[in-house]
Amino acid sequence: MKTADSQALYAPPSLTKALLAGFDSITNHIGLIFFPVVLDVLLWLGPHLRLVGLIERLTDQLFGVPGIEAPETTEVVRLSREFWLYVAERLNLFSSLRSYPVGIPSLMVSIQPVSAPSGLPIAWEVPSIAAVIFIWIILTLAGLALGALFFDLVAQAALSGKVAFRQALQQWPWSAVQVLVLALFWLIILLIVSLPGSCLITIASLGGIGLGRLGIFLYLVVIIWFLFPLLLSPHGIFVNRYRMWLSVREGMRLTRLTLPTTALLFLTIVVLTEGLDLLWKVPGETSWFTLIGVAGHAFVTTGLLAASFVYYRDASSWVQRKLNQIRLSTTA
Repeated sequence: MKTADSQALYAPPSLTKALLAGFDSITNHIGLIFFPVVLDVLLWLGPHLRLVGLIERLTDQLFGVPGIEAPETTEVVRLSREFWLYVAERLNLFSSLRSYPVGIPSLMVSIQPVSAPSGLPIAWEVPSIAAVIFIWIILTLAGLALGALFFDLVAQAALSGKVAFRQALQQWPWSAVQVLVLALFWLIILLIVSLPGSCLITIASLGGIGLGRLGIFLYLVVIIWFLFPLLLSPHGIFVNRYRMWLSVREGMRLTRLTLPTTALLFLTIVVLTEGLDLLWKVPGETSWFTLIGVAGHAFVTTGLLAASFVYYRDASSWVQRKLNQIRLSTTA
């Protein structure tokens, strides 16, 4: 009997229990999907901030350089121009409201719709690069702040079984500041990795398409290697009210000590999210049935976020018990 109790006490965190608890909490507080639903409806049916005119002018300047019309470069120039014009047509600067590493999940960010069931949405052109940078910063900050409130509410539902909106609003300024600092930390890490990585990819591309693809693959491996230990870095802010740096250190420690289960958790999140996104996108951006996909995506992603909070709490408790057990065994 004691052996069974001891095994239960020191059992590693259960991924299945975390997923069930997470989705149960969102089912009981279904109003939490309001955040991602509203964001997706805004990006789909609301006004769009377009960069079509700006990117057209930039491509004209870039590809209008004398001598670039050489026969061996004409096809490359044409394809590059078509690619950037396609990006310009789909890009909506309001998508910056979907921020990382803390933010409100969105289906429409991956679709970048240009039309809606009611017709073409209102489009506002951004006139200059300076305006793009300014608007992007403002929208990203707003996304981080709203994401902090969303994470706070989901953590409450997942861990305590209730949503105290007034308490979340009181904690919101502190949480938003910690999230902003965390986002800056992630940005610094990405810049440190990306600057030499982009140079290596460029050099590898000079050796041919094969080496270029190999360089991109190795670059993605390095990015994942750097960012994977940080995937739990936001959770301590909302579960234990840790400051940013302590939350990062605790998240990295939990990831290292529970690596197989944590890797399986995020693999499950990626597979479920990306797999179901294929289903949610079936109706198309001009069909009102896409609202079903928006609601389904909101429920699934919010449930997975809640499950990650449950997993973080259980993993923290398990790691602490194991460390206490090790200390007792070494002092005995």
